[in-house]
Amino acid sequence: MQTTYTLGDRTFVLDGDKAEAALADKRVIGGRETLAFNLLPLRYAWAYDLYRTMKANHWEPEDIPMHKDVAQWRSDDLTDIDRWIIRMAMGYFSAAEGIVGDNILHVVRELVTASELKLVLGRHAHEENIHADSLLYMISSLGINPHECEAMFEDVDTIREKNAFITRVSHALRRDLDLTALENQQLLAKNLFVFGQCMEGTQFYGLFGMVLSLYRQGKFPGIGQMFRYTLRDESNHIEVFRKLLLELCTENPEIWSDSFRAELADLMAEAVRLEEAFIRDCLPVAGVGLSADEFVGYVRYISNRRMKSLGLAPLFPGQRNPLPWLAELMDIQKEQNFFEGRVTEYRKASALAPVDDDEL
Repeated sequence: MQTTYTLGDRTFVLDGDKAEAALADKRVIGGRETLAFNLLPLRYAWAYDLYRTMKANHWEPEDIPMHKDVAQWRSDDLTDIDRWIIRMAMGYFSAAEGIVGDNILHVVRELVTASELKLVLGRHAHEENIHADSLLYMISSLGINPHECEAMFEDVDTIREKNAFITRVSHALRRDLDLTALENQQLLAKNLFVFGQCMEGTQFYGLFGMVLSLYRQGKFPGIGQMFRYTLRDESNHIEVFRKLLLELCTENPEIWSDSFRAELADLMAEAVRLEEAFIRDCLPVAGVGLSADEFVGYVRYISNRRMKSLGLAPLFPGQRNPLPWLAELMDIQKEQNFFEGRVTEYRKASALAPVDDDEL
């Protein structure tokens, strides 16, 4: 099929068959290689739809006032466990957000070949930058020593072990790989599972839940709001990697063997075990409305959801949600659009300047 355009003495012939062939050659991996970033025609419309959703939810840390958080941090109104949870959140997520962003840019985005997949992954990486920036904003606003956060990466065993679990999967892909080989295709699939379902999808939720529990008690309103926006972003990130994994395995069905599914179950079990130990470090003693056992149960419940979303058997059959109130703060379906919910006058130039109560 050809289309001809004649303008004056010039004739242009467009070969429709070549365009159709280019679309047919779009694949998650091993597809048509091109330096042209042509999105249309779309093969993976879900990727473009998610990109637009993520873009519509854009937020900036400096839009959120921190003066109440700072006043609380400097007061005697907080318990030691309140402060410890915030320190653990700063210490862990400062490392974790960067690990996720690095894996997206230097591993996954480099390996996929369809332009719309690269587009949504680019947005995903951009949001990880925003999350990292928000942590810097929180740390500097509260006056926490940044060297203390850095030391947590090495000196808190459960943080170090969680990071090692994740990075070993990422580092295995940091070389030229023959992605026609089944073992390497499974390596990529494992990366998508570990980062999307184990890390962002499960391990993030224990500590996020603790911070939001404090927020629910009227503590750290600025930090809590940023964590809510971050969690809405995470819901989209989990879906990006879930859909990528499903597409990859649909196009390369030999990946999804019984032994590979068993390996994924083992990885999720390891992720949950590491997270349970981390939760007990975050809550070495109970706080007001904070029980380590409840957050352990919550993470097990979340892991079951992640496994079921891929058609895999849950690791903890019958585990119920011990913290149902978290759904209202975490579930993306319950979140209003940022621009509909934001106040009209955030003091972007100086987040610590006095703000009237009715502005919050």
